[in-house]
Amino acid sequence: MIDKNYDEFLETTGASRNLVEDINNFLLDSNCKREIKTAKSGFTVSYLFRDTKKTLATFVCRKTGIKIRIFPQHLNEYMGFLDTLPAKMKKEIAKASVCKRLVNPNDCNPKCVMGYDFIMDKERYQKCRYMAFMPSITEESTPYIKRFLQNELLQ
Repeated sequence: MIDKNYDEFLETTGASRNLVEDINNFLLDSNCKREIKTAKSGFTVSYLFRDTKKTLATFVCRKTGIKIRIFPQHLNEYMGFLDTLPAKMKKEIAKASVCKRLVNPNDCNPKCVMGYDFIMDKERYQKCRYMAFMPSITEESTPYIKRFLQNELLQ
């Protein structure tokens, strides 16, 4: 099936194209549904669990390159996996915004979906749902991104 928007999105991925296609194929082969929307910063390509229609991951275009935002729902069941991530990915997670709602529920919009409270390398983090797990797509990160997604799909 030819998807014009997906092909246009791929054109914007530059040097990361093969890595993006690898992750895309992995998610489609894992029975996820792909949805593509156009945004002012480019395309937003999301992958949903077929059975729940909840978003598992979304490719995000940034000036710094292509990233993938992962929305784990079962992180507590495989949290130790975070300790295996490369230093660069851990640094991206550690730098992510704190979830104001977890720290003080009155500091954020009550409609905001709460973020993630997790342990990585024996340190507790409370990170925003939209910023916590948004690694850059690189040769180093792609196998870990796929493992992260696979951990979520196996739950």
